[in-house]
Amino acid sequence: METLEHELRSHPFVGDLEPAYLTLLAGCAANVEFPAGRFLFREGAHASRCFLIREGKVKLEVATLGRGPIIIETLGAGEVTGFSWLLEPHMYQFDGRAIEPVRAVALDGDGLRARCEQDPRLGFELMRRFARLATERLQATRLRLLDVYGTPHALRY
Repeated sequence: METLEHELRSHPFVGDLEPAYLTLLAGCAANVEFPAGRFLFREGAHASRCFLIREGKVKLEVATLGRGPIIIETLGAGEVTGFSWLLEPHMYQFDGRAIEPVRAVALDGDGLRARCEQDPRLGFELMRRFARLATERLQATRLRLLDVYGTPHALRY
């Protein structure tokens, strides 16, 4: 049976953290599983956990009136979702739903924030990683919007 530290070490998002930080993360981590169709989190709910996906796929979606959910992004093994725990108001911004069985490591957001406050180096390192991830997701969304709506007239040469 693999330990949580081993699972964290093998995840691309946190695997290269210092061993002492992996031990700290393991202290606020748990293995979780979600069957296909189950929500990992819901938009507007308190962001209590983030998920390091080990297996399966999760779709991030936004509920709309009359059109049903719109898929924002699909995430798979090696990716992270649910990082709204990091910044106030600590509310999930999307729904996260398993589209196939998901195995993940869930990190307790409240416990993680407390550890970051106690150790500013850890806090900075995690903030740097999550900021990079947020930037990548914004860029991907921008490209999808350009694909959906076409190149704006002002950008055509």
